[in-house]
Amino acid sequence: MSLRAEQITAARDVFAGLGEISTRRMMGGLCLYHRGTIFAIVMRDGAIHLKAAGEIIAALAAAGATQWSYRRAGRAEPTRMPYWTLPAAAYDDPEIACDWARRALAQL
Repeated sequence: MSLRAEQITAARDVFAGLGEISTRRMMGGLCLYHRGTIFAIVMRDGAIHLKAAGEIIAALAAAGATQWSYRRAGRAEPTRMPYWTLPAAAYDDPEIACDWARRALAQL
């Protein structure tokens, strides 16, 4: 199953305050770019994950975000990706979402 049009619109709307956002469909989800830098992925279920590096990781974890991980065949430990769930409050408040995105982009 791939993303529905309204899920894509919702993701773009929550980050509209960043300015120009470009997108690219990938593996049933959607990559979000700002000025050519990928900063988030919208998963098939509509969940938004911010790409995170550096100091923002601790802040995201403190806000209740979780790191995207998955199990690979033949491995005991999960594979962890550099993407963290967008904190819940940010889905309903574009100012909060854009603040998180700006903070993430500053570390990329």
